[in-house]
Parts: sequence; C-alpha cells; structure tokens
Amino acid sequence: MNIAEQMAKVARDARAAGQVVAGLSTAVKNDLLRRMAQALVERSEELLAANEQDLAAGREAGLAPAMLDRLALDPPRIRAMADGLREVAGLPDPVGEVTGMWRRPNGLLVGRMRIPLGVIGIVYEARPNVTADAAGLCLKSGNAVILRGGKEALHSNLAIGRVLSNELERLGLPAAALQVIATTDREALLELLKREEEIDLIIPRGGEGLIRFVAEHSRIPVIKHYKGVCHVFVDASADFAEAEKICLNAKVQRPGVCNAMETLLVHQDIAATFIPRIAAAMRANGVELRGCPTTREFAPAATPATEDDWYAEYLELILAVRVVENLDEAIAHIRTYGSLHTEAIVTRDYTNAQRFLREVNSSVVLVNASTRFADGNQLGLGAEIGISTTKLHSFGPMGLEDLTTRKFIIYGDGQIRS
Repeated sequence: MNIAEQMAKVARDARAAGQVVAGLSTAVKNDLLRRMAQALVERSEELLAANEQDLAAGREAGLAPAMLDRLALDPPRIRAMADGLREVAGLPDPVGEVTGMWRRPNGLLVGRMRIPLGVIGIVYEARPNVTADAAGLCLKSGNAVILRGGKEALHSNLAIGRVLSNELERLGLPAAALQVIATTDREALLELLKREEEIDLIIPRGGEGLIRFVAEHSRIPVIKHYKGVCHVFVDASADFAEAEKICLNAKVQRPGVCNAMETLLVHQDIAATFIPRIAAAMRANGVELRGCPTTREFAPAATPATEDDWYAEYLELILAVRVVENLDEAIAHIRTYGSLHTEAIVTRDYTNAQRFLREVNSSVVLVNASTRFADGNQLGLGAEIGISTTKLHSFGPMGLEDLTTRKFIIYGDGQIRS
C-alpha cells in the first residue's frame, strides 16, 4: 500500500474500533487503563531502550539541551506516565451523563446525554509522555485515538504505543482503538487530515508552526492553540510582596511552557516603587527585561521594547514590561496583543477584580494567582489533552468532558406532533 492507502486504512480501522470503545462500561475502561499503567512499569527497560535510540539521534542532530530533556524518559518519568493513567481511571466517566432534564407542555421529557466524539487525531512534538496521556484520556472518554508524534520521539512513541495496544488485545478489544503512526513523513499527516469521514477532531500540540500547518491543511475540525502570550497586570492596590511572588513564579518557574507570563503590565501609580523592585528580582533570576519608555525610567537596564515584543511568546527568560494608565488600558492591551490563553490580575480592589474577570475573555482568567495554574491537572481535570484557545467546541484546558459532545434524549408516552 502507498501512504494514502495506509492512512485510509488507519482511519477506517479507528472508526470501527471507536464504535466498540464507545460502548464500553466504566469498569472495563478503568480496568484497561490500570492494566496499561502496570504494563508501562513492567516494560520500562523496553521503553528506555527505545528512548535511548531517540536521544542518540537527537544528540547527533544537535538538539538543544532543553529539547533533549523534554524527549528523555527515565524510571521516574515512566512511573509518572503510569500514575497519570491511574489518575484518569479514577476520574468520573462523562460518557452517558444526562444533564438538564426538562418537561415540555405536551408531556415530553427532554434531556441531553454526553457521548464520545468518535475518533480523535493527536498531532504532537517531542514529549513521548503525551502518547500515554492522550491515549488514556481518549479511551476513558470512549474515543478511538490516532497518534502522530514528531520524528525526534518516533521510537519512544512506537514503543509506548505497543505496550498500551497489547493491553487492549489482552482484554479482547480492538488494537486499532489506539494507533501510533509509524512514519513521520509529512505526506502521511496530510493524508490523515483529509479523512473527515472517519476522524472527528484533530488536536495539534506543539509549536505555532505545527498548529498553523495542521489548521491550514485539515478538512477535519481542529482545536487550535497557536501560542500563549500570557499577561499579569499589577493593579495600584496590589500587595507588593504578593505581586512579586506571583510574577516570579509566572515567569521563572518554567519559562518554556505556554502558561508562563510573557508580558507584565504595571499600573502607573505604583510604577516608581514596584518596577525597581520587580526588575531587581527578575534580574536576580536571569530574566532579560524589555520595557516601554516609562518602564525604562525606573529600570534603566531594561532594553527598549518594540511593537513585536508585545506580541511575543518568548518561551525563555525574557519579559516585556509596560506601564499602563489604569485597568481600562490594561484590558485594552490584552485584547490587542493577547492570544486568548491566560491572564492574571494582582489587586486588592474587589471591583477591579470582578471587572477583569468579566471583561478579559481569555480561556483562563485569574485573580491573585500565577498564570502557571492554567493546566488541566492543576484545575482538577486530571490529565489534560491540551489547552484550547478556540472557543468552539472547547475553551481552555481540555479534560475528559471536553472529549465528548451531547445529544438530545427524549422520553414520551405516545405524543405526536400536530
């Protein structure tokens, strides 16, 4: 078979397997996930050997240390993948949940029931743990899943996929419910993105370039998350110690992730006091500042910010800083330059906090907390499949419920329409 025929078979097999998975009981799905978790631990040596192939190729190709770290597996990371599957097994099953029952004047009882989406395609880069995380979430929510990882982690992804698929077969379930594409040929991805009859949703996870490529070529609905240009606004009433703690965590704790702060907005009334303080704290943690003219009055070591800096997702220890006149200007800045990901306000003013929550329409909006909490696990969803900045059909960190849709169910006793 050529690549087009191979991908057509992958999609058809997934569609058939998805119909089986959709009908599984919660007990069977949970048992499956726990077996998968145990198998990952028991076959750790096999996974580590496959991962070493990827790491060796990555070192030879000159991958950056940060990328190699994201790629690497070790026994604790394998145990973490297993723990993630067990955690998903312990979450409530959304499939079959009935919500919002109401009775019509003609006696019909109308409600809505959660059902799986069907077949979900995940396109992702670098981190092999995504293979297990995505598989667990999709299977628990009653969906079949097609996983297409990046070339850097090909051997690792295939090994994890084999371990997990074996457990499907041991329970007499179709292995095609979880398929890892064995080639990183771009033609294979393009062919998958044409299979709108079999695949219901595509979720790309990775850099902006990958996501734009998928969105531009897909005939299938795509959940998009182009980038995370996250803001923290320090209001005039903020407690400085709290604001410093929040800002440092949002920028420094893990700068290479999408929920790290990229732009700090400071109310003009506190700029003369707060900016020198936060600039010193950021410099002590290796952060380069790029500031507006007013920022540079109080932090002369900052380099001048350009228009591009307000749009930038640095993913490193660089921070854009702007002084704003008031809350209105902070909100206007976020609306102009933000990416609908995550924004936070640090304030002791209740009215301003409520306005910020109402008027800033990013997928996660926080009051007096770090942007780093924009994470499915941190928000109580268990593992997450990704973060959506697309308002349809899901917005923000996506958990099990976001991998389902709802159908109408109606109970009658002989009603006919006149």
